Amino acid sequence: MADLVHYKSMLYDSARWHGFTQRPGDIVVSTPPKCGTTWTQMICALLIFQTPELSQPLGVLSPWLDMQTRSAESIIADLDAQRHRRFIKSHTPLDGLPYREDVTYIWVGRDPRDVFLSWDNHVANMDIIAVLTARHNAIGLDDIMEQIAEGPPVRLENEIDRFWEWVDDTRSVVEWMSLHQTLHHLATFWDARDRANIVLLHYDELTADLEGEMRRLATRLGIDVPSDRWPELVRAACFDEMRRRAAEVAPEVTNAAIWRDNQRFFNRGTSGQWRRLLDDTDVRRYRRRVGELAAPDLAAWAHHGDV
Repeated sequence: MADLVHYKSMLYDSARWHGFTQRPGDIVVSTPPKCGTTWTQMICALLIFQTPELSQPLGVLSPWLDMQTRSAESIIADLDAQRHRRFIKSHTPLDGLPYREDVTYIWVGRDPRDVFLSWDNHVANMDIIAVLTARHNAIGLDDIMEQIAEGPPVRLENEIDRFWEWVDDTRSVVEWMSLHQTLHHLATFWDARDRANIVLLHYDELTADLEGEMRRLATRLGIDVPSDRWPELVRAACFDEMRRRAAEVAPEVTNAAIWRDNQRFFNRGTSGQWRRLLDDTDVRRYRRRVGELAAPDLAAWAHHGDV
């Protein structure tokens, strides 16, 4: 693990993977933020347990190991006690994760313009006091006291200004969410996409053909689902149903309660929202920035051919 890239922010730390022992058959769901992580976790839960009724909240069944609102020791203890096929959440790119050929890594892409809109809602919905309180209780705050003393970042008033701030952000991808970080995360998996244990999903394809993508994922995971179970499993994975069950399937709802509104975590769930924000001039400017950050084939795939 000495060669792994260390990704660390106020909220997450990829070094927490160092104390975790993976098992053959484990599933790691690693996506950039707001690309369909919780959706993919839910799909995995439905395929593994083959029932919409979960025995525990989704974030307990599939914990976020990187997140520092619980101690790494408690998360790892929960995972070690699990006897079902484990599926673990991460926002760490592939170059920061311990890699095993007998573990399956699922990654999900989404048009980064829609990622921003979802992220913008995500930030507005987060209760930062609850987050810091949970982090304090889990690991303390000593390492981030200088950041806390500086106060929260100034939130620009206009949505389009926040978009360009996110697009043009030049801070390091190892510590800050931005367009650069989103594309970097995707690139680490894109370059390994031909490996048998790397599974590629796209948000738009999940939206267009949820059942087809769930069946394809089941095949890649080696999971057999009886034909009569598919209708209820697909219904349970639909956006509206997940939103209805937000109190049990949204992340960090049982331990930290970090959302002002759990249902707002599942805000819209549609693709192409960015069209209401960007005009033709904006799109040209955005394309130039993407061209600086991503290879053409990755950019075309991430934007589903509409970069």
